[in-house]
Amino acid sequence: MSRENVSYKWAFKEFILPRKKIIGFGLFLILVRSLSGLVLPLATEKLFDTVLPSKNFNWLLILIGVIILALFIQAASSFVLTKVLSVEAQHLISVLRTKVQQKLLKLPISFFDNNKSGALVSRVMTDVEGVRNLVGTGLVQLVGGTITAILSLILLINISPLMTLFTLIPLGIFAFIALKAFGKIRPIFRDRGKLNAEVTGRLTETLNGVRVIKGFNAEEQENKIFESGVEKLFLNVKKSLTATALITSTSALLIGIASAGVMGIGGYFIMGNTLTTGELISFTLLLGFMVAPIVQMSNIGSQLTEAMAGLDRTQELMMMEEEENPEIRTIILDEIKGDIEFENVAFSYEENKEVLHDISFSAPAGSVTALVGSSGSGKSTIAGLAATFLNPASGKITLDGNDLSHVSLKSYRSQLGVVLQDDFLYEGTIRENILFPRPNATEEQLLAAVKGAYVNEFTDRFDEGLETVIGERGVKLSGGQRQRISIARALLADPKIIILDEATSNLDTESESFIQKSLQELMKDRTTFVIAHRLSTIQKADQILVIEEGNIVERGKHEELISTKGRYWELFTYQSRI
Repeated sequence: MSRENVSYKWAFKEFILPRKKIIGFGLFLILVRSLSGLVLPLATEKLFDTVLPSKNFNWLLILIGVIILALFIQAASSFVLTKVLSVEAQHLISVLRTKVQQKLLKLPISFFDNNKSGALVSRVMTDVEGVRNLVGTGLVQLVGGTITAILSLILLINISPLMTLFTLIPLGIFAFIALKAFGKIRPIFRDRGKLNAEVTGRLTETLNGVRVIKGFNAEEQENKIFESGVEKLFLNVKKSLTATALITSTSALLIGIASAGVMGIGGYFIMGNTLTTGELISFTLLLGFMVAPIVQMSNIGSQLTEAMAGLDRTQELMMMEEEENPEIRTIILDEIKGDIEFENVAFSYEENKEVLHDISFSAPAGSVTALVGSSGSGKSTIAGLAATFLNPASGKITLDGNDLSHVSLKSYRSQLGVVLQDDFLYEGTIRENILFPRPNATEEQLLAAVKGAYVNEFTDRFDEGLETVIGERGVKLSGGQRQRISIARALLADPKIIILDEATSNLDTESESFIQKSLQELMKDRTTFVIAHRLSTIQKADQILVIEEGNIVERGKHEELISTKGRYWELFTYQSRI
């Protein structure tokens, strides 16, 4: 089965079938609108061939009354159709956006490492919009237009089979060209979605990194990169506009030829008294009723093609494997002690390129394990494995004897706290950021976390205190202040396991002294993994693992490792000189 057929089948099952009642009602309204629309051309024939020759004024009033009633029915059905289906389509867009966002957050960390955040925003906000052409008036108008065209065709054949045959030839040519064009357009629309996501992603990165760009005087370089992306997007749009213009101009030409032919043949038949004036006028109007839906269908077809291209990408995302597989992760944790053990663990980000080799160690409940080593040695990878952000390529990690690869992520992470090197904060108030892991925490619990992380040391100086708005990513705060908010957040979460990745890397000396006190409180009776370049911060750790090139080259307490004068001694001595 082709990819297009799979996409259509998925779209039908996901969006159309659950809404069959409202779409059926839309089809009914389209049928009413189509039938009421045919009253005018049919009444025109009666007007010229029966009413006017008889000079019967009463018949004229009845005919005009029927036409006005039909027009009212047509207008009312169009209004209800648009209102009902358009509202449903917009509702579906909002529902689908929510589903895609929820799906995104269920995907593994590796997916986000390989995709730009701006591109993912585009997939949530833009790709799903095409669904309005399936559930909205688009699909219904396509079906309704087909019904109108068929009814008009029957009436046309009834008036003059020969003239009808003549009009079908150019229309058939137009339909053939349109189908071919749509086949060419769909891949263009798919590429447009990717290009649009790339351009949006780059723009998001540029805005997030504006300080770095200005600091390195790199505005011109960024302008060129963005301009290149916009140019590619323009060329893609240009391709689709060429195909669309071909459809439009071809339709105008062929419909013009059909109309000219009808005038010539119709005039000839009237001269030969085989066709009446009323029949010719009625035929011309009915021809418009048959042709208009066909032209409209070409436009709707273009919209549906674009919609399916976006939904292709949405389907691709929705079918991705989630990190939480309930069939594999069957162990639900209630209370945990916090004994973590790595058994011969290996890991690679790329195939055949291991970054960790045969890592084995135990981190007993309540202990502090420090990971030190050169940049890129594998410290953060070990922490990522302990946090279940990553999964081992081989070997096993256990928690209280349970294989972590079979433990429910939700139940594990509910007892996990992280303070990362990239101390991410939301735009909003300091209070909102600290309450992030426990929005329903009491004021007493909040203030305990604030004091424990010494956040009050700087918020007491702010006019708004905890209600101070910190800007996007906490841009209005210093690195040390942001880090203390992150630690307060972890304190409030009250986890059993703590991951501290460079938790003191952004701190000045004064801030570090505050943080060291709060970290002691945070780590008490909790299994803790600490990654720190500042070795002075980990001297009291229960065990220190020295990682180099993905291997544990030394392990022990601070004094033991200093006495051996190995790699840890080299790192510590070097830092002491700085």
